[in-house]
Amino acid sequence: MRHRKDHRKLSRTASHRRALLRNLVTALFERERIETTVAKAKEARRLAERLITFGKRGDVAARRHVDRFVTRPEVTQKLFATIAPWYSERQGGYTRIIRIGRRLGDAGETAYLELVKSAEQKEAARQARIEAAEAKERSLKGDKPEKKAKAEAAAPADEGERPKRGRRKEGGPEGTPAAPLKKTRRSVKTG
Repeated sequence: MRHRKDHRKLSRTASHRRALLRNLVTALFERERIETTVAKAKEARRLAERLITFGKRGDVAARRHVDRFVTRPEVTQKLFATIAPWYSERQGGYTRIIRIGRRLGDAGETAYLELVKSAEQKEAARQARIEAAEAKERSLKGDKPEKKAKAEAAAPADEGERPKRGRRKEGGPEGTPAAPLKKTRRSVKTG
């Protein structure tokens, strides 16, 4: 019987389990949604919610505590600057587990673990996806983005084509002769 046993061992040693959970939580904060098994999601959720609470505190001690657990500094920065302010008015329940069925290989029950977002955040993300898709369509059709068009207009017209990489132009600066090209192994015929 497992009376008074707090959490799942996930069939791993303590160090392996800690490494697994650190990677899951870091990926969750980085991508805002991950797919994993239900048992791993439930364990990662406990730690992620604690770290978001530290992020809401925002002091130096909280940042150091989070830095010890999250594996990449840019993800820690995102947690304190972006994710924690989302939940300033919320007293817990920062993540959600959505069950998605069983895996084909081993029939393990899988789920999405994601950060809960408000309706405004979802709408802003949706608009960003739509704009990105429209920009991609424009680029595929041949329309030049505004930045490239401005850069080409600002570039001087007297520039010639660039020489290919590894080749020298004929004649160096101020009329000096160019160095001869080296023969490579492929250019030498055998036999």
